[in-house]
Amino acid sequence: MVETDLTAEVAAPPVLREAVNGEAVHWTAAGRLGRLWERDPAVWTGGDEGRWLGWLDVPDPDGPEARRLEAFVERLRRDGFRTAALLGMGGSSLCPEMLGRIFGAARGIDLRVLDSTIPARVRAFEAALDLDRTLFVVSSKSGSTLETRLLHAHFFERVRSRVGEAAAGRFAAVTDPGSALDRLALERGFRAVFHGEASIGGRYSALSHFGLAPAALAGVDVRRLLTRARGMAEACGPESPASANPGVQLGLLLGRAARGGRDKATLVTSPGLEGLGAWVEQLLAESTGKNGRGIIPVDGERLDEPSAYGDDRVFVATTLDGEADERREAALDALVRAGHPVARIRVDDRCGVAAECFRWQFATAVAGAVLGVHPFDQPDVEASKTATRALTAPAASGGSMTRSTSPAAAATRALTAPAASGGRPAPAPPVAELAYDAGVVTAYAARPYAAALRRSVGADAPLPQWVAAHLRRLRPRGYFAVLAYVEPCARHQRILDELRHDVRAASRVATTVGFGPRFLHSTGQAHKGGPAGGLFLIVTCAHAADVPAPDGELTFGAVADAQAAGDCAVLAARGRRWLRLHLDGDVGNGLAAAAALVSEALAAGARPRSGSPRA
Repeated sequence: MVETDLTAEVAAPPVLREAVNGEAVHWTAAGRLGRLWERDPAVWTGGDEGRWLGWLDVPDPDGPEARRLEAFVERLRRDGFRTAALLGMGGSSLCPEMLGRIFGAARGIDLRVLDSTIPARVRAFEAALDLDRTLFVVSSKSGSTLETRLLHAHFFERVRSRVGEAAAGRFAAVTDPGSALDRLALERGFRAVFHGEASIGGRYSALSHFGLAPAALAGVDVRRLLTRARGMAEACGPESPASANPGVQLGLLLGRAARGGRDKATLVTSPGLEGLGAWVEQLLAESTGKNGRGIIPVDGERLDEPSAYGDDRVFVATTLDGEADERREAALDALVRAGHPVARIRVDDRCGVAAECFRWQFATAVAGAVLGVHPFDQPDVEASKTATRALTAPAASGGSMTRSTSPAAAATRALTAPAASGGRPAPAPPVAELAYDAGVVTAYAARPYAAALRRSVGADAPLPQWVAAHLRRLRPRGYFAVLAYVEPCARHQRILDELRHDVRAASRVATTVGFGPRFLHSTGQAHKGGPAGGLFLIVTCAHAADVPAPDGELTFGAVADAQAAGDCAVLAARGRRWLRLHLDGDVGNGLAAAAALVSEALAAGARPRSGSPRA
C-alpha cells in the first residue's frame, strides 16, 4: 500500500469477502453512495436520518473559524492561561480527550478533560489544577447534560469564590446555538462561545467546534487537521467506486461481518494514536447498537494468539508511521492465517487522525445502512437518562436524594427490573456479602435473574459461588462487560484489565471495560439496545468523601449512584443479565477482591456453556 492510498489493507475469509463484494455491487447498482451524499434517509430506515448529516461538510481550512480559534488561543497565552479544563460527556469529551493524548501540550496550554461524577475523580482533577491559570471549557451540544451542568456549576462557584464576578472571564462554552448553555454563557458574559451545528450529532462532532476548539487549545494546527479531513472526505465522495472508497470499504466490511456473526469489532491502535479506540468505541456502539442488532466495539484488549478468540471477531488495526511493531504485525498475520478478517490502516502523521475521524464516521453510517438501523439516534441512552432523572427527582421536593443521604443508598433503591406495572423499580435485598481487606463487598442482582442464580447455588451460598454461577452464563459469541462506577485511574484500570483478560483466557469471549458514568454515553446504548449476548459485572462503591453540588440539594456521589441505579434498572428491563458488586471500603482493595472472586470462579470451572448467546 503506497503512502497516499487511503484505503485499508483488508484480509478476509472467502465467505465474508464475497459478501462484501456483493454488497458493494448492490450499493453501486442502487446508487446508494450518491443518495447518502444527497442525504436521502431511505439509505437507512426512512426516518429523520437526513437531518443529521451535517458532518459530511468538513469546514474550510482557510475559513474564518480557523483564524478565530488561532487568535483566541494566542490571547489566552498572552493572558497567562496554562491549562484548559474541558468539562463534558460523551461526544463532547471523547474527541478532546483523544486529541489531548495524541498531541499533548503542543504549544504551552495543557488540555485536560473531566467527564466523571465520581467524587474521587472530581476531587483529584481539581487538586491538579492551578485555578488562577485555568480556562474552563464547558462543552455540551444540548446544554442540558446532567453531568456537564453539575461540573460547570461546581467549578464556576470555585472560581467565583476566588475572583468574584470576574469568574466568567475564566470560562468558555462549546454548544449549539440557542441551547440552555448558550443562553447562560451570554447572560454571564463568558470569555467566548463556540457554536456547534444543529445537523451534527454529538458523536459525529469531532470535526466541528466540539473537536476543533479543544484541538486549537492544545496547540494543534487546526488548518492541517481540516485539510487532512477534507482529503478523506473527497476520497469517500460519490464519484469514488465502492471498491476504492475508504469509508464505504470499511463500513461494508463491518456491516457484513456483523450480519454474519462477526459483530465484535476489535480495535488495535499504535501508541501514538492512543485514545482513537475509545472515540471509535462510542461512535460504533451508540450508532449501531439498537433493535437487537449492532457492532460491539472492543477497545483495550491485548492482542493475542488466534486461540484466544472465538469466531465472532473482526480486527481493525491502525498504525502510525514510525511505530511499526514486528510482534503486532506477526500477531495480525497469525489472525489472518487462522481465518479472522483483519483490516490494516496506516496513518502517516498525527494530524492524520482527523482523516480517520471522517473515515470512521462515514464507515459507521455505511455499516448502519447495512444493518438496517438509524445510526444517528440513541434511544436507550435516553432511557438511562430518564431513569436517572426519576431517581434524582426527590431532591427537588426535599426527598431522600439530598446531601444528608448516604450516597450508596441511592443505588440500592433500583437494583431490580421495573415493577410489573411499568413503574419505579422495587427494592431488592443483597444476595451475598464477603469481607475484604478494609471493606465489604456486597452483591445484588435483579429479581428475576437473582432467582435463576439462586436456583443454581442455593439461598445461602457464599459470594464466590454467586460469581461463578453468573460467569457460567457466558455464551460463545457473547461478550463480558465490566461497568465500573469508580474513579478512573491507572491503578483501577490495571486491576480491571487483568480481570477482563482472565475472563477472555478462560472463555474466549470478547471483553470490555467501561468507567461510569461516561460509558452511559458510549457503549451503554449497545449494552441495552444491541445484541443480547452481553453478560455484565457492575461495580459500584461507597464514597469516602463526597462532593456537594452548589445548589445544596444533590451531591456528586448521589448523582453517580443514581446513574448506576438507572443503568441497572434499564438493563434489567431489557432482559440483560447483570451481577452488581458494591464496594464499601477502600476501592482499590475492593476491586482487587472482585478480581480475585472472578479468578476463583474461573479456576473452579466457570466456563461458558455451548449454545446461543441469548440462552
